[in-house]
Amino acid sequence: MELTDAHCHLDFPEFADYRERVLAVAAAAGVSRIVIPGVRRQHWDRVVRVASGMSGVYYCLGIHPWYVGEHEEGDLAVLERRLSGADRQCVGLGECGLDRLRGELADQIPWFEAQVELAARLMRPLVIHSVRTHDEIHRILRAQAFAGRALIHGFSGSYEQARQLVDLGCYIGVGGVITHGRAKKIRDAIARLPVDALVLETDAPDMAPEGVAKGCNSPEYLPMIFDALVSLKAAKREELASQLLRNSCQLYDWPVPV
Repeated sequence: MELTDAHCHLDFPEFADYRERVLAVAAAAGVSRIVIPGVRRQHWDRVVRVASGMSGVYYCLGIHPWYVGEHEEGDLAVLERRLSGADRQCVGLGECGLDRLRGELADQIPWFEAQVELAARLMRPLVIHSVRTHDEIHRILRAQAFAGRALIHGFSGSYEQARQLVDLGCYIGVGGVITHGRAKKIRDAIARLPVDALVLETDAPDMAPEGVAKGCNSPEYLPMIFDALVSLKAAKREELASQLLRNSCQLYDWPVPV
């Protein structure tokens, strides 16, 4: 059984002293691939360096909505050059998106729109951060007629919002929040969505599952999220794991297992 952590900040300083141990423990638990999203230009080199030194680790590069204020327009050209010339470990553009709780949407939207356009032009999947902005994300993707692949990371909306995004071809990221019994709206949405629209993620070191201390999340806990999803879906473990693997391969353009 293979699991993919579709969104994990393994490059963050929290992992600096024990990345190899984390990978070993995660691999022993069946986590065979991890994708690191890039969030700001000053850390892109770090993302690439961490991924290049580890087997089964891939990366994306993008400009996160929290950090748009520290970037200038020329950084988009740099992003395009880096994505165009990247090695095979680079599997997407992101983390980009919108966040209603931090910063101003008016400042974030042009950066998101530009990255959607860039991903479409380069035929790269998008990794999208969306906090209380699922309707805006849907509107922008639809307005730009985005027909590529996209991951709505850390989804926290309603079933209806998720369904709209899935109908556009997006995958919904399933993380530690579904292990919390109080997260009824998200658990309901995930339970009702088709399995072929879901991928697993940890967002480590954040978005910790129940029983894991805040800020101490790790890809080694991905099986806990998988177990919670098995319960929500009342699914057979092997069949669910196989479908999730196919989904992550389709999202990131890896060979799809037969």
